[in-house]
Amino acid sequence: MNRRDFLLQAGLFSTSAITTIGSNTWVAHSATANSNAKRLIVIFLRGGVDGLNIVVPYSETAYYQARPKIAIPQPGKEGGVIDLDGRFGLHPVLSPLMPFWQKGNLAFVHACGLTNPTRSHFDAQKYMESGTPGNKGTRDGWMNRLLGVIAKKTPVQAVTVGQNTPWILYGQMPIANLPSGANPKKRLLIDRPQVATAFDQLYSGEDSLSQTYRQGRMAREAIMKDLDQEMTMANNGAPLPDGFSRDASRLAQLMVRDSRIELGFMALGGWDTHANQGSTQGTLAQNLGKLGKGLAALVQGLGNVYQNTTIVVMSEFGRTVRQNNNGGTDHGHGNVVWVLGGNVKGGKVYGEWPGLSASQLYEKRDLAIATDFRDVISTVLQRHINLNSSQLNQVLPNYKPTQKIALL
Repeated sequence: MNRRDFLLQAGLFSTSAITTIGSNTWVAHSATANSNAKRLIVIFLRGGVDGLNIVVPYSETAYYQARPKIAIPQPGKEGGVIDLDGRFGLHPVLSPLMPFWQKGNLAFVHACGLTNPTRSHFDAQKYMESGTPGNKGTRDGWMNRLLGVIAKKTPVQAVTVGQNTPWILYGQMPIANLPSGANPKKRLLIDRPQVATAFDQLYSGEDSLSQTYRQGRMAREAIMKDLDQEMTMANNGAPLPDGFSRDASRLAQLMVRDSRIELGFMALGGWDTHANQGSTQGTLAQNLGKLGKGLAALVQGLGNVYQNTTIVVMSEFGRTVRQNNNGGTDHGHGNVVWVLGGNVKGGKVYGEWPGLSASQLYEKRDLAIATDFRDVISTVLQRHINLNSSQLNQVLPNYKPTQKIALL
């Protein structure tokens, strides 16, 4: 393994940090604790989740006609949706989220998504994470650009859960990686004193690469210190739940303990349900159940910090309205975006609803998009993070919001 690959796998550099190091220096220092800091957490459901079986248009006959085996029954029927507003209902396995809906902390934006027509997972995810649909030349993600706008010179201002840097946080601004799984404190080669000392000496200069190396080391040390404190506390109480709930709780505790962490990102796979998707039960229901419990654990873990936090759940595209011959759904278009947070004006399904009749479908097969996903993101950035128009343009270049959504 060469030196470059070693540092990449150690999580100390992103590829962009090595290939496109900027001229700006970035000095780490302890920030003053600030429980009022605005936090943003983005959860990306990779694979294209079926939004029509999450926030179900149960008042539409066309929905049930197109999905004879996988539709979620109407409210009041066995396994039926939880009524939201007389038109839409929530998948019953997401009942742990209903207290947030009832308190007005949870909202959905339906018929929302990426207006670019691609049905490629790779392209659609990159477009949503770069914030520049249709432009494959964008070299960074919109959350990394956001970090550049709000940067406060701290090594852990943005944290992603997982070993790899997602495109949404890819760019010149350094980020910290929080390992996922039951053993997040698994030691890497760089944690061995002899190896660390050797690399510290090798990158002791003032050149850009050496500065980036030291930034990565500081970020890792800060995260490991926070994990030590968090895991010590966890040993005195109940163990963290498995899977997403565990990782979400861990991220929440780090954010509570370290007010420097303002941006968080998590990605979950398993949403590409081409076969055996199921209805009230099945593959999708199982995954949604874990997601719902994890989001509830995330909010609980955030405690008082939740009041100043906005959580956005999104996916690259929705699924076809009509079920396929394998009891699943294929790559679609319009979807639903979830927004949860202490200051969210929830208890409402936002967005114009285009309907599911044949004449209203996109390319005669999919839910049409009435709201560009960037309208949701720009609303959060302006009203939660308090970006001005100039700053917003740096994060979402050449994009002018087409509609105002009163989410916040």
